[in-house]
Amino acid sequence: MRTTARTRDGDAEALTTVRLGLFGGTFDPPHVGHLLAASDAYEALHLDRVVFIPAASQPLKQGDVAASTSERLAMLRQLVGDDARFTVDPIEIDRGGLSYTVDTLDAYAARHPASERFLLIGEDLAAQIATWHQADRIATLAQVIVLTRGLDADVSSGYGDHDASPSTRERPAVPLVRIATRRVDVSSSEIRGRVRAGLSLRGFVTEAVADYIRAATLYR
Repeated sequence: MRTTARTRDGDAEALTTVRLGLFGGTFDPPHVGHLLAASDAYEALHLDRVVFIPAASQPLKQGDVAASTSERLAMLRQLVGDDARFTVDPIEIDRGGLSYTVDTLDAYAARHPASERFLLIGEDLAAQIATWHQADRIATLAQVIVLTRGLDADVSSGYGDHDASPSTRERPAVPLVRIATRRVDVSSSEIRGRVRAGLSLRGFVTEAVADYIRAATLYR
């Protein structure tokens, strides 16, 4: 039997769900593409909850983040709002330091040992995942799901090292499953550029996130 629980402020500690989608990233800022991809994954995988997990400091993006951890966390909470399908967990921000996916998955395995865990990543990360910290353990802690843009894409399985160079082929391959998500050509870097140019964010982020960006004068 599936049971779910959630505190008023979306505390992921209160989750007792069976099928969890774990969606990490810098979310600088979070946008409609993130929201729609999470929605498609929720439906395709029959998830009980998708958990957005903002990174404190991604090893591959050090120095590239414009908004603070508290600002990115606040924007994610604005993005999710009161949608019962989603929640936000500051586990990596609270932990501090470099945000290694394997550490987060370890924590979720300890919190929810009976749950099925699905790590949701973008297509751009599929070829990199075999180089991540303790990549060989990632597949033992969660099934890795690649969110492939384009609803007409085929669902397929593969390995995170299939196109790797000779120097990286020695790293352990990580089993991947691709699911199709709707194609939304929007990126956080484009949104930051639009803010600097004084252009509208309508259609790129939710109204609540746009209001937060304006009020906090982010990305100027």
